[in-house]
Amino acid sequence: MNTQLAVTNLQQSAQNQKSDYVVAKFGGTSVANFEAMSRCSEIIVADNNVRVVAVSASAGVTNHLVTLCKKDLSADERSENIAGVIAIQDAILNELSLDADLAHGFDETIKAFKSLASEPLKSKQQHDELLSFGERLSSYLFTQVLRLNGLNAVRFDVRQVLKTDSQFSKATPDVAATAVAAKEHLIPLLKEHVVVTQGFIGSDAHGQTTTLGRGGSDYSAALLAEAINAKSVHIWTDVVGIFSTDPRLCAKATPIARLSFDEAAEMATFGAKVLHPATILPASRSHISVFVGSSREPERGGTWIEREKSQVPGIRAVTQRKNQILLTLKSPEMLLASGFLARVFAILSEFNISVDLVTTSEISVAITLDNAPNASRPELDQECLDQLAEFCHVSVENNLTLVALIGSQIQLQQQEVNLMNVLSDFNIRLICHGASKHNLCFLVEQSESDFVVQAIHSRLLEVQNAA
Repeated sequence: MNTQLAVTNLQQSAQNQKSDYVVAKFGGTSVANFEAMSRCSEIIVADNNVRVVAVSASAGVTNHLVTLCKKDLSADERSENIAGVIAIQDAILNELSLDADLAHGFDETIKAFKSLASEPLKSKQQHDELLSFGERLSSYLFTQVLRLNGLNAVRFDVRQVLKTDSQFSKATPDVAATAVAAKEHLIPLLKEHVVVTQGFIGSDAHGQTTTLGRGGSDYSAALLAEAINAKSVHIWTDVVGIFSTDPRLCAKATPIARLSFDEAAEMATFGAKVLHPATILPASRSHISVFVGSSREPERGGTWIEREKSQVPGIRAVTQRKNQILLTLKSPEMLLASGFLARVFAILSEFNISVDLVTTSEISVAITLDNAPNASRPELDQECLDQLAEFCHVSVENNLTLVALIGSQIQLQQQEVNLMNVLSDFNIRLICHGASKHNLCFLVEQSESDFVVQAIHSRLLEVQNAA
């Protein structure tokens, strides 16, 4: 079954057989320790509709795992990071005793982790296998915490149902295969159990472990919700919903009660770290509402993301995404010629490189790429640059930040005077507007980006909200 047909079938099923099930996802800080896990268990106990729980690795574990993926670690450094992972898990184990079924699985998983992590990795597949251990371990512990709170919880290996291709570190889900596997293995468990499973990971057609990329636990939760026809996905994190900007930067940042799918997708894509951008894809196409709230303060509510279009025009938020790359490709052959961009994007596609912004002139094209500091591999491979250099001049700039204004029906003329006044104090490297009425984006020097965001929020959003 091809992907489009699978999506169509899921959409029809979602409309005709929508269940009352809720999929809850808890991030790393929400499962950081026994106390945090206990708070999260109370959220699940309070909502009988939560039948699937996807957990991230406990806070701090993934950093150790990413370090262990590096080739140049000394034996001492390797031992230190292995011990770091185990110490985080042991701190939780000190507060509870695992049931026999969970204890056996946990011990076997620890043994497999130690074995793989003790030697340098030999393949990208092993990278994904190693990175998967954080979620695999935390799911055993969280299952036991739920049992302590009286729930009939079962730990489930998500690799049985979340099927992907074999593009390790950035695997693409197989929607059709996931739906079939969920119907066979997952849905029959839901009437009698709360199923605890893992975010971020899946498996390919050969049964090999894959990962969905940085922050993929949100995406996993939405994919599972789609596969079981859930009514909503609840993303529990450490902030009370999605804010008008990062509240650590701007004290007057305010939570947004409701967002459309389009607005939320733009915010997640361009730097609002609360939500993985791909989460919106299955939620939108299958009419699944998304809630974002704080596991520390669930009583304060959060942000609902729904299909309805926003009734509030104009700018609603400003986001930033640091560690950006600006790739400029220049060639006189591009003038009045066809096929240049096709050739460029064919090469980028070959290396599975995702492009954010694109601007062009007569003889050059400028492209922005994300260069996440904790990614398991660099965004730009030297081999990719070498292939591009065969037919054009290649320039790479680093230490840039993408700043985005997010909203509904953004018209530049409505805000251009105030915006240009704000931006006149800073050096703008690139600006992009017009492809979507939901965003206006530009690149600035990373050293200035915090000040840019603060200035925009203060002089545009805070004034607008006050009015």
